[in-house]
Amino acid sequence: MKKLLALLATLLVLTSMTTGDDKPASSAKQFEAFGVAFYNLENLFDTINSNGTYDKEFSPQGARQWNSEKYFKKLHNLAYAISQMATGSTPNGPAILGVSEIENISVLKDLVKQPEIRKWHLQIVHHDSPDRRGVDVGLLYNPRFFRVLNVVNTPLLLPDRPTFRTRDQMCVTGLLGGEKVSIIVNHWPSRLGGQEQSSPLREAAAARVKQTVDSLLALDPNQGIIIMGDLNDDPHDRSCAQVLNAKRNRDDVPEGGLYNPWWATLDKGIGSLAYNGAWNLFDQIIISDYFLKGDRKHLTYLNHRVLNMDFLQTHEGTRKGYPLRTYSGGAFLNGYSDHFPTQIIMVREVKQ
Repeated sequence: MKKLLALLATLLVLTSMTTGDDKPASSAKQFEAFGVAFYNLENLFDTINSNGTYDKEFSPQGARQWNSEKYFKKLHNLAYAISQMATGSTPNGPAILGVSEIENISVLKDLVKQPEIRKWHLQIVHHDSPDRRGVDVGLLYNPRFFRVLNVVNTPLLLPDRPTFRTRDQMCVTGLLGGEKVSIIVNHWPSRLGGQEQSSPLREAAAARVKQTVDSLLALDPNQGIIIMGDLNDDPHDRSCAQVLNAKRNRDDVPEGGLYNPWWATLDKGIGSLAYNGAWNLFDQIIISDYFLKGDRKHLTYLNHRVLNMDFLQTHEGTRKGYPLRTYSGGAFLNGYSDHFPTQIIMVREVKQ
């Protein structure tokens, strides 16, 4: 009965909104919406060699001849892509945007200053990770909609591999529209060496996230949890489906459980990146049951989308339809990223 009532309440929300650009339809009730997005920025490095051998590749003397002209072209492209994340009900863009594959806080400072998004006054949460490639995760947020309360960065430590280094997991707790929400930003270990061989690394990362989720809910069960990132796994892989136990169907989500809305999206052949003619959906945003209760008085999950806008796609050749990346085969393409961004929309009733 509880789930049926929740479903009916959610349907009421849905029927008061359009399904196209998320713009609220004419209704006696008014709703406010919040975008929550994630974007792998694909090697957003500055031009200064400050991290040894790998960083040299992204310098004027390196193999990519990475100079200021190319760097600022990439910043402009990424800023334009972020500006296009706005919808009819979120004209100021996403309230929260998790990012990965960034070198340092300086590149994020340069990004938020770009004219395409400067008016949003996006703020930055960043932490230097021990990753050997020198890339980190971060969070951009609009202070009109989100206020940071606490930040905790957690390393992935593997007792059987003491020299292993990867990106830390960033947990940002704050108030989204006045409601307490914790966002865990991830970039899990890659599939280097093969999917099956490397799967235990991502399963370990998922287990670490699950520990964080359990700790957060033990401290405050009345908060929302959002897990986002480039997980280097699909929704049906062990790390997501078994370790996180993120459910495919919202009706199967238990109290304190997790819902992964991206299963059906990938089933339709829609992904956030492609390899050898097959689509993957590594860039996921997974939410806790807090957002599924159908109580329109607080934040409620509305929908999700892979933001595979036309301008982000390659339009010719064997990679037609793939994300238009910055480089391919050593050639500078003046693209965006090898990943499409993803976004979910949350709504709630405006207090009268």
